[in-house]
Amino acid sequence: MDNNNNENSSKQKTTFTGNIGYILAVAGSAVGLGNIWRFPYLAAKYGGGIFLLVYLILMLTFGYAMIVSETAIGRMTGKSPIGAFTSFGDRKWLKFGGWINAVIPILILPYYSVIGGWVVRYCFEYLRGNSHAIAGDEFFVSFITDSLVSEICFIVFVLAAFFVIVAGVKNGIEAVSKIIMPLLVILALITAVYSMTRPGALEGVKYFLVPNFRDFSLMTVVAAMGQMFYSLSLAMGILITYGSYLKKDSDIEKNTSRVEIFDTGIAILAGLMIIPAVFAFTGGDMATLKAGPSLMFITLPTVFDSMGFGNIIGSVFFLMVFFAALTSAISLFETSTATISEQLKLNRTLSSVIVLVVSLLLGTASVFGYGIWDYVKIFGMQILDFFDFLTNSLMMPISAFFICMLVTKVIGFDGIAKEVRLSSQFRRQPMYYAVTKYIAPFFLMIILASSIASTLGLITI
Repeated sequence: MDNNNNENSSKQKTTFTGNIGYILAVAGSAVGLGNIWRFPYLAAKYGGGIFLLVYLILMLTFGYAMIVSETAIGRMTGKSPIGAFTSFGDRKWLKFGGWINAVIPILILPYYSVIGGWVVRYCFEYLRGNSHAIAGDEFFVSFITDSLVSEICFIVFVLAAFFVIVAGVKNGIEAVSKIIMPLLVILALITAVYSMTRPGALEGVKYFLVPNFRDFSLMTVVAAMGQMFYSLSLAMGILITYGSYLKKDSDIEKNTSRVEIFDTGIAILAGLMIIPAVFAFTGGDMATLKAGPSLMFITLPTVFDSMGFGNIIGSVFFLMVFFAALTSAISLFETSTATISEQLKLNRTLSSVIVLVVSLLLGTASVFGYGIWDYVKIFGMQILDFFDFLTNSLMMPISAFFICMLVTKVIGFDGIAKEVRLSSQFRRQPMYYAVTKYIAPFFLMIILASSIASTLGLITI
């Protein structure tokens, strides 16, 4: 690889103005629907406190290794996923590794924006004072099956992300992240405090925070590992792309630790917002807690409506969810835009328009999959569910495996260590070595096998 060329390429690119902008942008990518919607119901399903403990251990080891690897690769090459991988040679597996990293965000952004559109609708209805109407199964089901209304909400959300991307890295992503992320933390704290102070909520706090080792199982590890990928934006090209915008004097290891703290803090706050509230409302009904996607869009509105001040609580909560979803969508949009710009040699605006058009087409298919195209099934799944399965359960573990192979077989640990040490002491290098070479590839294959087995009905996750 020609390091001089890579350095020149990096200098020509827009960069984050400093560590704070980068940290908030990456944290914004990590903090999304995965934290606020997915984390609490998985924690409830797989043992509460023991799930949280396993997640923390994995995040501090596996998650750390993946964040450092992707960020270092991005900063080292100054390129988005495809360019980053092929900087190290033209072997077919390197090209495949780059492409799979690049394609994942392009496929996730459309259906993620559909769910973001659902959040837009809930924000709108709460601000209108319709908390009572929102509570109950009928509202959510009738809304997502109404293709026209769902399509409008989806378009509003994806356009919001588009305008941030067009503004650029400094004036768009960084500027928005510096405003939204602190506001997100404030809203999360307010909602969590309110939830934990409801009558009967203390048992929910105890269930979520205190590990019970009798609830531990292999699926606790598998579920926590899958959630970590979803939550930390691993293996989808985002961290490589954001790393390419990082200056050489930016401390990779310290930034990684800050992102870990920020992301985990929001995940824990999400659990403290949702699990105690459901305990207070249902007395700890596990069937309600394990309800999956319906927990946020059906159960919580019912909880808010029963607590009083439903419109205020609901508005604050879903506004927070909107901010979280938007920052994640922005990172997906940015990675896709960077890839198209780099590969097709197009300017940023035109590249972002192409991503917008692709997102509108694929996203509309996901919207219609619950409405006028509800008869369309792919391997027995609706269109949105299929894209979610394809990207999160199949492509991301494979993508992460190729990143591990790139580090261990091509760049080498000395190469990564040299890049990290340009700005960091790399205190966790021995652990990084062990995780990347031995532990990560093994667990990635476990996740992939369990996902396929679950889809085939061989096991239940």
